[in-house]
Amino acid sequence: MAKKPKQGPRKRTVKPGHLARSSGKTLRTYDVGALPIINRILERMRLSEILGECLARDDSRIQMSTHRGLLVLVRNLLIAREPMYGVGQWAARHAPDQLDLRQNEVELLNDDRMGRCLDQLFDALGAGLIMRIVRQVIEEFQINLDELHNDSTSVSVYGAYPEAEEEGCVRGRRTLAITFGHSKDHRPDLKQLLYILTVTNDGGVPVYFTSASGNTTDDTTHRQTWDLLRDLVGRADFLYVADCKLASSDNMNYIARQQGRFITVLPRTHKEHQQFRRRLLKTPDSVRWNELYTVTKDLVTKGQVFTQTVDRLSVSAEEMISGDGYRLLWYHSTRKVEFDSRRRTRQLQRAIQELTELRDRLRGPKSRFRERKKVDEAVQEILKKHELESLLLVDVLEEEKATYRQASKGRPSKNTKYVKQVKKRFDISWTVDSLRLAEAESLDGIFPLITNVKEMTAEDILRAYRRQPIIEKRFSQLKTDFAVAPIYLKSVTRIQALLAVYFFVLIVQTLLERELRQAMAGAKIESMPLYPEGRACRRPTTRKILDLFDGVQRHELELPGCEPEVMVTQLSPLQKQILKLLRVSATSYGY
Repeated sequence: MAKKPKQGPRKRTVKPGHLARSSGKTLRTYDVGALPIINRILERMRLSEILGECLARDDSRIQMSTHRGLLVLVRNLLIAREPMYGVGQWAARHAPDQLDLRQNEVELLNDDRMGRCLDQLFDALGAGLIMRIVRQVIEEFQINLDELHNDSTSVSVYGAYPEAEEEGCVRGRRTLAITFGHSKDHRPDLKQLLYILTVTNDGGVPVYFTSASGNTTDDTTHRQTWDLLRDLVGRADFLYVADCKLASSDNMNYIARQQGRFITVLPRTHKEHQQFRRRLLKTPDSVRWNELYTVTKDLVTKGQVFTQTVDRLSVSAEEMISGDGYRLLWYHSTRKVEFDSRRRTRQLQRAIQELTELRDRLRGPKSRFRERKKVDEAVQEILKKHELESLLLVDVLEEEKATYRQASKGRPSKNTKYVKQVKKRFDISWTVDSLRLAEAESLDGIFPLITNVKEMTAEDILRAYRRQPIIEKRFSQLKTDFAVAPIYLKSVTRIQALLAVYFFVLIVQTLLERELRQAMAGAKIESMPLYPEGRACRRPTTRKILDLFDGVQRHELELPGCEPEVMVTQLSPLQKQILKLLRVSATSYGY
């Protein structure tokens, strides 16, 4: 019989934040990751100091200050996005000094304490606190405020909040109504709040945020937002760019009277929009287009570089004046032609699929449609949902189907009498209106911009509006990187405070990206090997930086009667390069 192979000594793995003891030796292991980089941004923002001054003074019995608890939450959302009840376990794996905590304070982090920290933030939350933090960011990081972009998104909320069915007041602060509204998350089944954000053209840095009740319409928020931005900027001549909800007479006239400048897109409901589209349909040759510029991108195929045209943008040679007296410019985009065509095709496919399902229900033996009115309503609901009222022609067919049953019980015979019952059955058929479809295709790629700015050219106005996706990127990060929705917390006050914390997180994330990209430009570095297999990354994101430093640990070895020996994971040349570009000292890692 073969001998059993001799086993070597068992290796002990040490989890971050845990202890390992052997022969009087103690080894502590902590995760460090990108915390020193984040702390450098937070330090320059003076976020801890400002929160400490603005929040209510902590009770003498409080074992950990509120503002430091909130900063732990900010770091957690940036790095790990753990739920509220998991913040304590997450913090236990990290070096306490990197979280601005003492060793005994880590054990105090639980969901109840985090909730009470949010309660205190709600009590101090307001335009004054937000403005003070943003002013520090603007001054410290030299943010340009000449062009600001505004938009809003919905934040879905789980749970029943009976105390938040209407707007109210808690501890002297206004609370919002968690209710149903137009869901931009496509979750009409969930209640929501509105998250309103303004970012700069200079790096997309968030400079103001507020929240509103779930049923608030965007067109009612712009005047108050613009007033606050004017106070923040210190002047009224900054360029305010927003979506079509800004294009109401009240909003535009208000900004213009205050010597403000705006650019927005004209909604289809305006008569000027309808008049120009009719003109294009009847006399398309009467509209002359001037090409503005072409968007291209380089493609590498078999070692050769090819230039591909992505978009061609043109403007109508005839500049118009809106009914409110503002400049109205019509643009045409070849890329938008493709987008509009694909969107309409998807709408037709989905509508036809739903109409097919409705027809199957009508033909089924257990159909509950007994009245033509109900069928018409179901058809119109489908067409309206997909905005195809004019393109899809749907006919509702009605027929009577007779059935017979015995008038009395028993075995049927030649003398059995039968009762005739007549039931209405419905069916539908549909066709695509080819004439209307051709008209819609001829109008693809066209959109109008309205502005009161006279000194900007048509191309400058278009380029400014096409920078609006900057803010869409922030919303995308809010809901994917930080998983802001759906939210489930104890009260609406904590939800409002948590939305403010997410605003702080967005600022830190954006500043980190902006600082690294500016440093790369200053050092004339075109790209960094941050993608898998060392592929080049021209515009590093915060997520890539955090992932790069993931795995960096600190080990503290204690020997009896000796000073602790600190050992840190050896940083790679790329990690050292990023620290140098961000002006973060390697000593912050323990070197």
